Amino acid sequence: MGAKAKKSLKKKMSKISSSSSAQLVNGKQAAADFLPLEGGPARKLPELKELKNKSGVLYIGRIPHGFYEEEMKAYFSQFGTIKRLRIARNKKTGKSKHFGFMEFEDPEVAEVVAECMHNYLLFEHLLQVYVIPQEHVHPKLWKGFNYRYNPVDRLQTERKRQNKERTLDEHRRLVGRIMKRDQKRRKKIEAAGLDYECPEFVGDVKCVPKKIKFSQD
Repeated sequence: MGAKAKKSLKKKMSKISSSSSAQLVNGKQAAADFLPLEGGPARKLPELKELKNKSGVLYIGRIPHGFYEEEMKAYFSQFGTIKRLRIARNKKTGKSKHFGFMEFEDPEVAEVVAECMHNYLLFEHLLQVYVIPQEHVHPKLWKGFNYRYNPVDRLQTERKRQNKERTLDEHRRLVGRIMKRDQKRRKKIEAAGLDYECPEFVGDVKCVPKKIKFSQD
């Protein structure tokens, strides 16, 4: 290290010592977060405030029967403007799963609703209301939130499946399954020691129904 480098280093050390001595207040050294590399007075970083939850999404559990979208919107709108509302429903029947989600435009309103309505007795049900943090809100949570579900008529679909037109091979497989079930039924009746004459099942392929498509092979 040359003579010039030593002199510059001494100057820097003297500046740092003078700045540290200037920080003494009432015989105590003030707290400093970092010291500049080039010397000078120490600076303290500004205090960072805790980021509050900016989410306005609520989880509402134990929703009673009959308290659905329209009723919930009319009731909770007294707190503030509701942005979105969704009740979880069964895909087959369309019935409520007794929990849902609600989003307010103002996150502070959501916090007030969670404080006021948690464990609130409504139609013999204690509502469970929580604010969902922003990082836990699923991106597909509101997908189809305004979708009016019409349950599928299971009876109609099953009727169409049973009455569909079948080919000759499909009819043979159907008759074979019926014969197997009939044989199992007969064995169970014999094992039980019951004296019962089972009706004979005619599984002749010639006796085919009218709704059959014969292949051209």
